[in-house]
Amino acid sequence: MRIQEASDNQLITSFLSGDESCLEQLIRRHQKKVFTSILILVKDKELAEDLFQDTFIKVINTLRSGHYQEEGKFLPWVTRIAHNLVIDYFRKNKRMPMVRDTEEYSIMDQIRLTDDNVEEKMVITTIHHQVRQLIEHLPTDQREVVIMRHYADMSFKEIAEITNVSINTSLGRMRYALINLRKLIEEKQLMLVP
Repeated sequence: MRIQEASDNQLITSFLSGDESCLEQLIRRHQKKVFTSILILVKDKELAEDLFQDTFIKVINTLRSGHYQEEGKFLPWVTRIAHNLVIDYFRKNKRMPMVRDTEEYSIMDQIRLTDDNVEEKMVITTIHHQVRQLIEHLPTDQREVVIMRHYADMSFKEIAEITNVSINTSLGRMRYALINLRKLIEEKQLMLVP
């Protein structure tokens, strides 16, 4: 079996039969997506690295214990474990994830400015800062969907799998998030149009 061409389930079977290199291949294959999904939520590279490591420790323990149900959905399963570990971390530390800039990640990097007009850039920067602050006031489940959808560019199907809810629930959370954002904009009487 060529390890790079093997399916996730083939790699899992080989790993459980004693081939450690198959686990390395699984991690390499899905590392970027899993790590990014954690980093998007915690906005701290060191914390994301710790949670990423904890995620794969849990994956290894679950695989070895025989509790993994082979469904051909390894990545959504791992991402759900990561998501649950992030939630557990914030519950344990009694803090909620905040959208904030770090050296490695800036929300402003996600926004493409098309005009070189300095004044317009300042206005857009102010608007995006205000939107970030408004997002922090949303309930956790709504904030999560907004961040995953607009900042991580995830589909509603991916969001549903990660958060372990139906696609309709994900869509509903986004709908309520937008309604709540509109209310917050009205309450604060913000002008978000340059």
